[in-house]
Amino acid sequence: MLGCVRIATVRQMAEVITKEESDGRSYVRRAMNKLAELGLAETNGKDGKHPIWNLTPAGQKALADGNELPPRPKAGTGAKAVLAGFGPHGVAVTDMILAFGGRKHLTDWQVEVNHAIKETGLSFNTDAVLAWPTKTSEVRLFELDNGTMSQARLAKEVWDYERYAGHRVWEGARGTIGGTFPFWQRHRYTRSTTFPRLHVVLAGKEEHLLDNRLQALADDVKGIAVAVWVNTLPRLQRGEPWYEIGVDDPYRCRERYPEPASR
Repeated sequence: MLGCVRIATVRQMAEVITKEESDGRSYVRRAMNKLAELGLAETNGKDGKHPIWNLTPAGQKALADGNELPPRPKAGTGAKAVLAGFGPHGVAVTDMILAFGGRKHLTDWQVEVNHAIKETGLSFNTDAVLAWPTKTSEVRLFELDNGTMSQARLAKEVWDYERYAGHRVWEGARGTIGGTFPFWQRHRYTRSTTFPRLHVVLAGKEEHLLDNRLQALADDVKGIAVAVWVNTLPRLQRGEPWYEIGVDDPYRCRERYPEPASR
């Protein structure tokens, strides 16, 4: 599990590896202490009173050597994020992952996935990406707001996805007419015909405040040209439906962003 989500508490790990309606926290705690003795796992901070666990580089190497997960050579262990104070955010991301797919899709997740366009300077990290192949898209994108950023910054992060989706690149041999194509479709999600849906999950505050934040975000991104669904973490954990606040519209997206110059 730690190889997928990078950081987790004993509670979260027990939720995945033990049977339903059973409490396996004592078992997990003993197992993690054993891994720590072997130098394969460690704690670097707490979420409240609960230690946050992550793999060590040796633990990550042992996992890779066992061919249990697809190779992810650039993936960190999560220790730096915890030491930098992002532990509670990472734990909330893990809660979101467990609430959305539980143990069923656990190995299909990647966290802190960078999306960047060098030519424009746009660069941001998506909290989690789920491999979810459909006829039109190969992944789903997830952003978790733990109630620590301003409403304006949250809205900007969502608009960044439209900016990313709207960037086009020119392709064609010299002397030919050529054409322009979406950057993401040529260089990132090459098996997708529509830009991946963005899921925004709101956490870290009392539920009525999260509902207010949800409505404010819907107002702030009104008219966005990529598909955006939003939910609060408590509602997601209860299995309640998402709210659609953005609709994929590649034609409107193309109108908003200038065509690149041909060579």
